[in-house]
Amino acid sequence: MNRTIELVKTIYEIKQLEDFPEVQIALAGRSNVGKSSLVNKLAGRKKLAKISSKPGKTRSLNYYRVDPDGFYLVDLPGYGYAKCSKTERAKWANLIEAYMKNNHQLRAVAVLLDSRLEPQKLDIELTSYLKSIGIPVIPILTKSDKPKQRERAKLQNQWKDILQQEKAPLCFSSKTGMGEDKLWELFAEYATP
Repeated sequence: MNRTIELVKTIYEIKQLEDFPEVQIALAGRSNVGKSSLVNKLAGRKKLAKISSKPGKTRSLNYYRVDPDGFYLVDLPGYGYAKCSKTERAKWANLIEAYMKNNHQLRAVAVLLDSRLEPQKLDIELTSYLKSIGIPVIPILTKSDKPKQRERAKLQNQWKDILQQEKAPLCFSSKTGMGEDKLWELFAEYATP
């Protein structure tokens, strides 16, 4: 299937939030985990989402419309970036919480996890929070072309245990395309009404 991804709306403040009638899947993860690279890989375009060597580039909610499927991927600001002020981090947290609260079109959150790192406290807290408010988690191990297969499998099992899910997290690489087709299948599963 030929899909197109287009940036439709960028939201910086709670008062800008609006109800979209279409289904949404949010993308969440630590700063520098590869959210923008994932969006660009899925879109088949290098510069749709801004990529920076400095973490914390995404400071807004970015709504990407996926056609012909008709759902939105909503890129959330990265978390865990220490070089911005506490005020700024609190503002992002409030914006994300306001977005998730009572959003009946939000079907799942794809949580991007760095495949080169052991499970991180902030990632565990986020996945626990999502589960506590009843939002399904789609765990994705990014940069999966970097570690050896054995290391990836170990990390997949660790996350499977932490998340108490039947399926292990999906391994994805924006560099090689590893897991891209499977990721589209997962998104379609959640996006289908």
